[in-house]
Amino acid sequence: MTFAATVVTLYPEMFPGPLGISLAGRGLRKGLWSLEMVQIRDFATDKHRSVDDTPAGGGAGMVLRADVVASAIDSVAREGRPLLAMTPRGRPLTQDRVRALAAGPGAIVLCGRFEGFDERIFDARDVEQVSIGDYILSGGEMAALTLLDACIRLVPGVMGATSSGMDESFETGLLEYPQYTRPVEWEGRTIPEVLRSGDHARIEAWRRAMAETDTRLRRPDLWERHEGARVQSPSGARRKHGTD
Repeated sequence: MTFAATVVTLYPEMFPGPLGISLAGRGLRKGLWSLEMVQIRDFATDKHRSVDDTPAGGGAGMVLRADVVASAIDSVAREGRPLLAMTPRGRPLTQDRVRALAAGPGAIVLCGRFEGFDERIFDARDVEQVSIGDYILSGGEMAALTLLDACIRLVPGVMGATSSGMDESFETGLLEYPQYTRPVEWEGRTIPEVLRSGDHARIEAWRRAMAETDTRLRRPDLWERHEGARVQSPSGARRKHGTD
């Protein structure tokens, strides 16, 4: 099954951009995923091809009009695909959500500009609002590229070996362990002895310990969720560490 991506935007020339090179680019050329662009401005109804207007109640900036955006959305065959809007007001994108999207038929992605979308579009067209982080971009296109890259790399055949992404950050609820490669010594720093030992059990234990340490120190929010899941009993009742 091909992952079908449709991007609804004022700047279709920004795509495929980085998605046209490396793993995603090869996957696109092989037909493992497809990309369709929809120009919002094509659905404007006045001679100036206006897509926005001033905020109701006053305020700075301009707001994308619900009627114009809806016409652009309605021109796309949904075919069971979720409709996502990239906005800092959305729910944070997680690796779990990425996996679910990658396993599906694709996604339709709305890219906002200016002060964002008229709020009415979200309920009227069953739009899922998605954020890639607590910061502001000039528009939704860079966020859409991020979301699509995260999904496309998980599409079967894109990364090659199916095990390539299994140990990466967030896949196990932890950050990924540190990586090293040759030369063994560089600027007085050496690759940890355990990684050169050939003892696979020791290596696995070291990697697990480092992943846990880095997660605890750098992402206490992830560590708290990981620990909460780890101490959950099969019945769903929480239990204390070291007790049955």
